[in-house]
Amino acid sequence: MDVNARRIRTTFCLLLIGLSTLLGSSGKGRAAITTGSLFEEMVDLAGLSHFPEPAYRTVQFSSTDRRSRLPGGPDWFANSDGFGGEPIPNFEKVLREPDADGIGEYLIADVAGPGAIVRLWTAAIEGQVRVVLDDAETPIYEGSADVFFRRPYESFEPFKGIDAEMFGRTVYQRDASYAPIPFAKRLRVVWTGNVKRIHFYELQVRLYDKGTSVVSFRPEDIHTYRDTINRVTKVLADPDEGVKPHSHGNTKPFDVVVAAAEKKVVAEFEGSQAIEQLVIRLHAPDIDKALRQTLLQVTCDGYPWPQVQSPVGDFFGAAPGINPYQSLPFTVRPDGTMICRFAMPFERSCRIELVNHGNQSVDATGVVTAVPQTWNERSMHFRARWRVDHDLIASNRDVQDLPFLLAQGKGVYVGTSAYLLNPAEVPTPYGNWWGEGDEKVFVDNEPRPSILGTGSEDYFNYSWSSPDIFLYPYCGQPRNDGPGNRGFVTNYRWHILDAIPFRQNIRFYMELFSHERTPSMSYARIGYHYARPGVTDDHLAIMPADLRAPELPVGWQPAARMGAANSVFFTSEDCLADRQNTRLDKGSLWAGGKLLVWTPKDSGERKSFQIAIDDAGRKQINVAFALTPRSGKVAFYLDGQPLLSADRSEVVDLYQPYRTLLRQVALMPCEFTAGEHTLTLEWRGAGEDVAQPEVGIDFFWVQRQ
Repeated sequence: MDVNARRIRTTFCLLLIGLSTLLGSSGKGRAAITTGSLFEEMVDLAGLSHFPEPAYRTVQFSSTDRRSRLPGGPDWFANSDGFGGEPIPNFEKVLREPDADGIGEYLIADVAGPGAIVRLWTAAIEGQVRVVLDDAETPIYEGSADVFFRRPYESFEPFKGIDAEMFGRTVYQRDASYAPIPFAKRLRVVWTGNVKRIHFYELQVRLYDKGTSVVSFRPEDIHTYRDTINRVTKVLADPDEGVKPHSHGNTKPFDVVVAAAEKKVVAEFEGSQAIEQLVIRLHAPDIDKALRQTLLQVTCDGYPWPQVQSPVGDFFGAAPGINPYQSLPFTVRPDGTMICRFAMPFERSCRIELVNHGNQSVDATGVVTAVPQTWNERSMHFRARWRVDHDLIASNRDVQDLPFLLAQGKGVYVGTSAYLLNPAEVPTPYGNWWGEGDEKVFVDNEPRPSILGTGSEDYFNYSWSSPDIFLYPYCGQPRNDGPGNRGFVTNYRWHILDAIPFRQNIRFYMELFSHERTPSMSYARIGYHYARPGVTDDHLAIMPADLRAPELPVGWQPAARMGAANSVFFTSEDCLADRQNTRLDKGSLWAGGKLLVWTPKDSGERKSFQIAIDDAGRKQINVAFALTPRSGKVAFYLDGQPLLSADRSEVVDLYQPYRTLLRQVALMPCEFTAGEHTLTLEWRGAGEDVAQPEVGIDFFWVQRQ
């Protein structure tokens, strides 16, 4: 090789080394952030375990009460956050004062890029929005604010090439949208409307480090990345099928018996690896207690305290008990099999243990799958440390901030689960709602939270204190006993595309803010996160007293307040005209501790109840029914005449798979005369899988309109 050739080769090698250094350090030479790459991140659970590169911070713009400026100050719990007519307009700035019709112009967000919108949410927002990227003369979107915050992509012509049904249950989740909108230089969102009208909103944005290459969103992206979008939504629609373990050889099954007060190691690994899937199923005489009183502990790299320490059931996001659901990182199956897909990297070792703090023996079966992975300067441990406060007093006056995670160091927040026992006595959401409180997330010593929300349910992607059971890839409510939001309530939200990196520290709080004073509440929660070695937090070791299984008060009675004001309650068994094919079941969920259960034999069979009305007037009958896997459809008659439900349905279906719920069914208001009236239920049949049908009727209430 001659001298010139050697020089050329040396120069080329130096260029490669320089390029490699540039790519590894600044990230400026890396592939640009695009709409397609953001969709890829929506299912990249392994990617969450490395501190993001290019780095970014996550901020939120919302209709939170602008008086909440000084942490712990006089207006820290102010709650005028989108109903209209707030003391201070719920926007960053007033751009144009209201005209004669009350229509003004208000700034929602104006931020310098590079960045991306990664989450939108609204309970209800009127008016119009104008969304401008990179100071373009033409807005990327201009139209209905509600459409933009719920279904932004549907306004663009190329969306016709997307599977809209699948997109609507994966990228759009309940009242939120995770359709990404990247921008290279600037994002400006302006709302035009009447601030005296409803305008709830949240807009979450990634702001990348300066110099990061981002390709701004164009409607054509939906077509360009159509295959990626359809593939990602398919994975989100069925994570059990779409997120399979990469490793097929390094699996460790276990089948152990953990006696009371015993600790057992179920799996151990050596070397630099990552747990990519953990599957476990418990068996015990009282499975609900076993799931709460058996601790899962995952200890990596010889740390003195486990990075994961949680009751088994709570760790998987659907406690108490077995409440089947499927999300991207977690699945709980009807048979009690629970799956975790969050990656858990370790540099040298990993030990997985079960600790039985109960008084019964527990059988545990499962399998742990690990994949080789090199630990580097961006690798992080997965952490999920459960905490609980028993015997809390929730209040609408003495509001308090409950800590979910207070951590010092570097990491990424990736999810939240909350488990409540709510013993409120009002039987309606207006009255027994526990979640008026906002999330407040301080990142990296900021004096005011960069994420400050509009309500607990808004954080969990729903709204209006809905008692519905709903399940999505990133959010859900797998348990809500009822009536309304009473009983055991569980919510989860996973931060995947909207993960929250922190370089120095994070403080994550949720306000406990209820409709009325409610003693004896239990509130457990987990702040799931990844952390670099050296992170410290406020975790306290879980004690056996923490693991006591909360129980609903026995013999509760519904209260005629708030949403149930002007009501008279009737016990179903006391109103029963005849007791044929009926029985009484006991349970703390039911008013007075008893549930009337009717077992109809044939379609068309009827059961009547006598209800005494004291005074004439317009009234509405409400029925508290048990929704169960053994029930079906009923129709209603009042004094022999058909009576529709309040939503004008002739038939109400009481079937609920896998769960037992207590729910209010409101019937059409009627004019009543004073005296006795007969409410009749008619059985209209059930599905083929219901062999011995039942109808559970807890109580009635008649409410003056």
